[in-house]
Amino acid sequence: MRLVSRTVIAAAASLSLLAGGAVVAQAALTQAPAEVQAGTYKLDPDHGKVTWSVDHLGFSTYVGQFVNARADLTLDPANPSASTLTATIPLTEVDTNSDGLDAHLQTADFFDTANHPVATFVSRSVTVDADDPSEAVVVGDLTLRGVTRPVTMDVEFNQAGPSMGGAYRAGFDGEATIKRSDFGVDYALPVLGDEVTLHIEGEFIRQ
Repeated sequence: MRLVSRTVIAAAASLSLLAGGAVVAQAALTQAPAEVQAGTYKLDPDHGKVTWSVDHLGFSTYVGQFVNARADLTLDPANPSASTLTATIPLTEVDTNSDGLDAHLQTADFFDTANHPVATFVSRSVTVDADDPSEAVVVGDLTLRGVTRPVTMDVEFNQAGPSMGGAYRAGFDGEATIKRSDFGVDYALPVLGDEVTLHIEGEFIRQ
């Protein structure tokens, strides 16, 4: 399905160009990691977020998200292991679609944002899949509530190239699983789930 969707995008772009359309940026898009422009990138906060999910009392999987994350990415396609990522997540900007829960998450039961308003992630290693260079494992340190623990994130490169407005972008999706108790967030355990799945979506703009 992913290959089909990419083929459709490429075909649509080609037809648009042949017809004199305005989707000129599509001609330079690439899904090949080796073709991505090297350099420093910043996350576009309008197209970057961290979605989290956790078991809720065994009845459902509850989902929320953090918005307005900030991140800096250094890409070196010739030497992917030299790439780096640092991110800052404002815990005060959580969105669960419930004002009451949003407020509760700010308290010492959960994030204790009065003392720890942000979480940070700093990569330590990037390992590209030898069989599929569009996939990589990023290992780094996540700091939450003043506690730092190693986290492993599976990352998938989507595509890169000029976007609307001419800015050069690189897009990625990532996923990691953590235990909130490792960071001192043990409210209502074990009734509420301990394992939290983090899904990261990001479009990074080359500086």
